[in-house]
Amino acid sequence: MRESSNPVFRSLPKGQAGYAQFGTGAAGGAAAAVHADPYAAQPYQEQRAVDTRPLTIDDVVTKTAMSLGVVTVVGIISYFLVAQNAGLMMPFVLVGGLGGLALVLIATFGRKQDNPAIVLSYAAFEGLFVGAASFLFANLVSTGGPGMIAQALFGTVGVFVGMLVVYKTGAIRVTPKFTRMLVAAMFGVVAIALLNFVLAMFGVGGGEGFGLRSGGPLAIIFSLVCIGLAAFMFLIDFDSADQLIRAGAPAKAAWGVALGLTVTLVWLYIEILRLLSYFNSD
Repeated sequence: MRESSNPVFRSLPKGQAGYAQFGTGAAGGAAAAVHADPYAAQPYQEQRAVDTRPLTIDDVVTKTAMSLGVVTVVGIISYFLVAQNAGLMMPFVLVGGLGGLALVLIATFGRKQDNPAIVLSYAAFEGLFVGAASFLFANLVSTGGPGMIAQALFGTVGVFVGMLVVYKTGAIRVTPKFTRMLVAAMFGVVAIALLNFVLAMFGVGGGEGFGLRSGGPLAIIFSLVCIGLAAFMFLIDFDSADQLIRAGAPAKAAWGVALGLTVTLVWLYIEILRLLSYFNSD
């Protein structure tokens, strides 16, 4: 059996330049951490003596729904709090984004992906981030408003369902070579985005760095590349979950699957929202 490409699954026990730059460093960085180091899978035979019930697709669906539910509820609360007090926006974005990234790193490298407290805490931090970032892109960076947020949500769901169909039909096979190329491309994109952010902070390019988040043609192309990478990451997530189920991983491994899928979904949503903001700016 091919080994998992996602360390969350693999190591389970088994507009305005300053604003427009934000996003990939947090959402994309978390995705990069989750999908790093493709080939060091850990067997689950030792787990069965403690946790005898094997992982099922129902476990994956239930835990993922719980994680996304927390993101949604906290995100709605965050959005309306920021709408009432715009001063909360950047603290929510920073605390949510950095807090979520920190928990992903702890879960991935501390091998605590099966811990529901960590996964749900991550979801809460991401909800804080997503709600504030949604207000930022929909009301400050652009004039898209709630309608643009709805478009981003529909787009995210559409991409998710589309890639699930692609995976189930076998239109694209997840091979070790495919995984290595995709993970390398993602790390490259995140590195370029972070460099662009740093350059923008120091006023390079008029505060826009390379112009990757300026709303121009290069920014649109870069956002499309990020969206494409996030979409293809779903194939790796689906394949990893499939492998865990076939390997008879313990039921609590579903929390790690939920974490991986939530990370990818949040990144995809932020990138779609950012792209839409380019077409709704003054």
